[in-house]
Amino acid sequence: MLNDTIAAIATGRDLSAVSIIRISGDQAIDTINALFSKPLDQVESHTIHYGYIKNPLTKQTVDEVLVSVFRAPKTYTREDVVEINCHGGAYVTREVLSLVLSQGVRLAEPGEFTKRAFLNGRIDLTQAEAIQDLLEAKHEDHLHLAMNALKGSVHQLIDPLMEQLVQMISNIEVNIDYPEYDDVQVITHDILLPKTEEWLIKIQKILDKANQSSMIKEGIQTAIIGKPNVGKSSLLNALLEEDKAIVTDIAGTTRDIVEGDVRLQNITLHLMDTAGIRETKDVVEQLGIEKSKEVVKQAQLVILVLDNSQPLDEEDQQLLELTKDQNRILVYNKSDLGNMHEGITIRAKEGKIEPLIAEINRRYEEPHAVIDEPTLSNSRQIGLMRQAQLAMMKVKEALEMDVELDLVAIDLQECYRCLKEIEGSYSKEGLLDEIFSRFCLGK
Repeated sequence: MLNDTIAAIATGRDLSAVSIIRISGDQAIDTINALFSKPLDQVESHTIHYGYIKNPLTKQTVDEVLVSVFRAPKTYTREDVVEINCHGGAYVTREVLSLVLSQGVRLAEPGEFTKRAFLNGRIDLTQAEAIQDLLEAKHEDHLHLAMNALKGSVHQLIDPLMEQLVQMISNIEVNIDYPEYDDVQVITHDILLPKTEEWLIKIQKILDKANQSSMIKEGIQTAIIGKPNVGKSSLLNALLEEDKAIVTDIAGTTRDIVEGDVRLQNITLHLMDTAGIRETKDVVEQLGIEKSKEVVKQAQLVILVLDNSQPLDEEDQQLLELTKDQNRILVYNKSDLGNMHEGITIRAKEGKIEPLIAEINRRYEEPHAVIDEPTLSNSRQIGLMRQAQLAMMKVKEALEMDVELDLVAIDLQECYRCLKEIEGSYSKEGLLDEIFSRFCLGK
């Protein structure tokens, strides 16, 4: 319900110097008037006021506070908003919130302030999602992507696509319903087909960049594989800069997947140290090896560790064959014991892995560049964009088969629906208004 007033603690639960209690709704200012030591109903918007929160029944002072008043519509929710800055103790914060709720204010549901901002039209759905991304950002690039989306970068991508769609749909509709108007272009299959092809090229570029931004934001699944005792666990520890995996000279020490995350210059790696892959009669080790093979199949990057002090043997060749079709980096470890191979050489046990880190950063330099460009920011948006792409592919096939244009328009409308759903703002009536506002049909 948007006609009631809500409140919640807007700061973290940890002990802090200050806590903020946010109130939003038509009764926000009246609520604080019943509790604050001075009236606020006549104060200007976006002002801060010093005073005390008092229990209206006992008249006892509960806390010394600063109260911020924001009047609709220039607020986070486009409703009247009051923020009480009280001392950060858990008890005093709960007492102040309890007094606010005693005035008939409802405790807000998770995310409800941002939900109201969306429902009241201050932000669209992509910006609401960007706020959550902003809160969950784990590194600078993730933060940068979230800020771009919050500023409305997704609109820069989809608005030109929707403009082209509306133009195509409106031309078809007017040709069908108002054929007598000479000043409207007669749309044909030959005119529409190159427009659909151009549109599909644009959408594929958007999807490619979205996949790159997903890698930057979420990181990539990275499997470290190799024969037993080749230095996989030492490499994992060196990348993580901690002794997370057990390292011994005994082959087959790692029998389960050991995981950890590391942030490099251009990418986050979700590392998985796997059991050494070899032929063995040990049942437990066999289970670990099977799990390793499954991890390799799912990995977005494979780091294949080979022994630089020994020539490649049959087991090495099998691993090279297993990973030949995957995005992989060949790393020759134990370079201090010999140098039988050319390529990326490291000494994992001593933490000398700089050549490998440089190669990973080089490989993901291009995806990293998308952080400064408008891009889709999550799987929901990417999924809807793919739906739009599939619908336009149907349009292209229908045009090539000379299907009637009124039937083609159905798939064009589906494209439009998918793009508007990215913003969370689709309505059929809105599409019709957009179409017919472009033609002065009553002249």
